[in-house]
Amino acid sequence: MHAPPTAPRSAPRRHRRSKALGFAALAVSLLMAVPTAQTAFGEESQQVRAVPGGGDLGPNVHVFDPSTPDIQGKVDEIFKKQESAQFGLDRYALLFKPGTYDNINAQIGFYTSIAGLGLNPNDTTFNGDVTVDAGWFDGNATQNFWRSAENLTLNPVSGTNRWAVSQAAPFRRMHVKGGLNLAPDGYGWASGGYIADSKIDGQVGPYSQQQWYTRDSSVGGWGNGVWNMTFSGVEGAPANSFPEPPYTTLDTTPISREKPFLYLDGADYKVFVPEKRENARGTSWANGTPAGESIPLDQFYVVKEGADAATINAAVEQGLHLLFTPGVYHIDETINIDRPDTVALGIGLATIIPDNGVTAIKVGDVDGVKLAGLLVDAGPVNSETLIEVGPENASADHSANPTSLQDVFVRIGGAGPGKATTSIVVNSDDTIIDHTWVWRADHGEGWGWETNRADYGVRVNGDDVLATGLFVEHFNKYDVEWYGERGRTIFFQNEKAYDAPNQAAIQNGDTKGYAAYRVDDSVEQHEGWGMGSYCYYNVDPTIIQEHGFKAPVKPGVKFHSLIVVSLGGNGQYEHVINDVGSPTSGPDTIPSQVVNFP
Repeated sequence: MHAPPTAPRSAPRRHRRSKALGFAALAVSLLMAVPTAQTAFGEESQQVRAVPGGGDLGPNVHVFDPSTPDIQGKVDEIFKKQESAQFGLDRYALLFKPGTYDNINAQIGFYTSIAGLGLNPNDTTFNGDVTVDAGWFDGNATQNFWRSAENLTLNPVSGTNRWAVSQAAPFRRMHVKGGLNLAPDGYGWASGGYIADSKIDGQVGPYSQQQWYTRDSSVGGWGNGVWNMTFSGVEGAPANSFPEPPYTTLDTTPISREKPFLYLDGADYKVFVPEKRENARGTSWANGTPAGESIPLDQFYVVKEGADAATINAAVEQGLHLLFTPGVYHIDETINIDRPDTVALGIGLATIIPDNGVTAIKVGDVDGVKLAGLLVDAGPVNSETLIEVGPENASADHSANPTSLQDVFVRIGGAGPGKATTSIVVNSDDTIIDHTWVWRADHGEGWGWETNRADYGVRVNGDDVLATGLFVEHFNKYDVEWYGERGRTIFFQNEKAYDAPNQAAIQNGDTKGYAAYRVDDSVEQHEGWGMGSYCYYNVDPTIIQEHGFKAPVKPGVKFHSLIVVSLGGNGQYEHVINDVGSPTSGPDTIPSQVVNFP
């Protein structure tokens, strides 16, 4: 048995924002953040031991400067370990101090992050490449997950850098003084990906990439599109032309705030937290120093492998931010972040596993929390939720300073048995979801229709929530459900669960299958751009999926550039959205598209 979802499935969202309530919640949170020596029972006899801030970055972070001997050898050694370690336990961050590095080809494998330590990408320059290819998987890049590149300038040796990735592989704050090739050598399949806050002087060549989202960047040109190429706030992006070519282009991104990042100020580590931008276009660093706040490392609890949730929570309660170093963290209680403006930043794909069915992370209904660079991996005991942003019926106004989730990934199964009823629940208004891959495993270990049961991917109850780069795949029922008002999604990538055993297993009352993206009938305003759902029912190829998208037909509910695809004819869609759009049919992978709805 699986417990019922945490929110009513058909009731409309009852709260509306209340600024007075928001200010009250903020005041309470600020009071709670004051360090105290009292115990939970009000006793003062037992002092609470302070958690120290700052310190070293631990054994899995490798820091280089231009004089470091044999940089290439060290990078190659880590790549050899990580190239095919899709479900391994090792985690690494490769950090490069400002300067120029010659003759570097940093190949990036699983659970490896590479980043410059300057305040501007141009502070750290490679005369060389940062490469992802797919030789380990016979030239197929569709499983090149869980890695990242940030904050570097590249002068590619051949003039073009190769970054052949799929999901959960962000390319952020990068300056490529040349072209960028998004396909593997040999131009095999690829199914990514995400670029943000980057400048590509030359042309971006997607080639075999099936879909891609680029945000707040600058490109010298864009080569082609397969199914769904979406751009917002990108200088040099191709004109909007969906479905032929399949480009969906927004001139600006309505709201964005770049991901926090670690950098060196002289000899001191700090974390830079960029300011929120409205109607953003181009990079945040084009004019030099970006706008934002620097936080010294001694204001962070530097979390290392072996740390427990009790210590992490104590650090937050006493006023520290969190920097999760590369590692795997097993927790037996929820990590609670109730203090406004708390930064919880992971590097090197830091991974949090709830062992006993708890929710991994809960964020209070407070302003400006930043969750970034974290992988939450479901444990073998079912969790009702894995990440919650705001409590049920949250109502505070966070429009001036929203909470954000950036490069926050969820995995259920694959590395071993895992279960969760709902992966991410967003209750707080104004939340920004900027690049997340929420994945119920379809390969690896510990997967199967019931083995890694996970009914719902992302549920949004908050109002005015914006998702930029929403990747959600393979859930037993709905992948995304939206109950809040004025929600917006720019780029959505989805695959329905491959492993459905038969039609009856996915039957949803009188409806054949659960939509990949459902807007509740109570919602009056919602809008989406550049959204795709794909099916590959390889266990039972006769399965019919009624539609990829479901939404109420109302003047304020609008969708632009929708696509559904049957991969190789394994299962079929009857419609794209509701009963609109032609069916997919036959063995060929031919998409069905709806340019605008209604």
